[in-house]
Amino acid sequence: MNSELPIRVAAAEDFDAISRLLFTAFNDAFDEELHNVERGIFEPDRALVVTDGSQIVANAGVFTRDMTVPGAVLPAAHVTMVAVAPTHRRRGLLRRLMHRQLRDIRSAGESFAVLWASEGRIYQRFGYGLAAPKIGFEIDGREVRLPDPGTAGTLRSVEIAAAQTELTKVYEQMRPDRPGYSSRDDRWWAYVLSDVPSRRQGASEQRVLLHDGPSGVDGYALWRAKPGWDGTGPSGSVEVREVVATTTAGYLALWRFLLSVDLTRSARYWFGAIDEPLLHLANEPRRLGGRVGDALWVRLVDVAAALAGRRYAAPVDVVIDVTDELIPENAGRWRLTAEGGTARCTRTDAAADLACDVSALGAVYLGGPTLGALATAGRVTELRSGALTTASTAFGWHRAPAATEIF
Repeated sequence: MNSELPIRVAAAEDFDAISRLLFTAFNDAFDEELHNVERGIFEPDRALVVTDGSQIVANAGVFTRDMTVPGAVLPAAHVTMVAVAPTHRRRGLLRRLMHRQLRDIRSAGESFAVLWASEGRIYQRFGYGLAAPKIGFEIDGREVRLPDPGTAGTLRSVEIAAAQTELTKVYEQMRPDRPGYSSRDDRWWAYVLSDVPSRRQGASEQRVLLHDGPSGVDGYALWRAKPGWDGTGPSGSVEVREVVATTTAGYLALWRFLLSVDLTRSARYWFGAIDEPLLHLANEPRRLGGRVGDALWVRLVDVAAALAGRRYAAPVDVVIDVTDELIPENAGRWRLTAEGGTARCTRTDAAADLACDVSALGAVYLGGPTLGALATAGRVTELRSGALTTASTAFGWHRAPAATEIF
């Protein structure tokens, strides 16, 4: 009887059991080093566990971080560590956890939740919308050429232990302008830069490459080299973890290096943005081997606060009729007005201009997919002629959302 299995807030001493549950649920062998790294970012007071007797059989956690949204940086519940024991699947435990978690997030004052989905079909039924697609690149380094940066600049490799200050500088300069970027305190930098052997998958230790421009460090890359040989000679690959640059020259210099490492013939980069500059710089974009996938899924838990918290690309005055089966406070008609650097979202009795489920608002929240595209898919309904064009333009942004890390 599922209803008899209690849900409670986790305690610090639950981490070992939760970690083993996660390794099992994701079909991984337990790794002590990775387990200890992840302990450093665990937030027990934001994790919910289901117990069966003394055994933890399901978990859903949250990381407390900020996220960049169009024109602002807001608190966002980073949903994570979601798992159900194989012995307790198909019993409604995930549904109960998700419903409880959404209510708790709203009570905590966060207006939206964000997650990576192990399978996209899972979280749509809880009101999440695909807000940040990504491109994974499998680059043939022998066939792709990039322009010369054309300005003074130098590259240097540094040890991970000495890199955090300069990495933080570049990341924080970039973060306010890129929706989808999450805040990183010292705990999170320790997690990102951790280099346990199980993460390498046959590649080298993690390496740090910095680019110095006229005003100092303005870009970095985190990467590994994976050796390989075939009948014709070396066939190694460069495994790119992260590329962040505040200047075009820095971006170009980093990628020119990554595509020309000795004894390698290819480069792989899993976290490319939909508007990744590589697409417009490569002389042969087909050889970038881009493949679109899903990255960040967003769920608005407080529609009024979320829509008022971000900024808009054009003035807008629209009434949206929102459906939300899980959070009734979100349902109904909302008037969104925005001009310049301000936005308001309030309840109204006025006739609706658009109608949609809360998942559609989550999908467009970071400025990625458009309301127009969702209307074409039948997920947004235009009730007043012309409203869709205006609103779709306003919800857009000059930079597509990007995801730099799985959390």
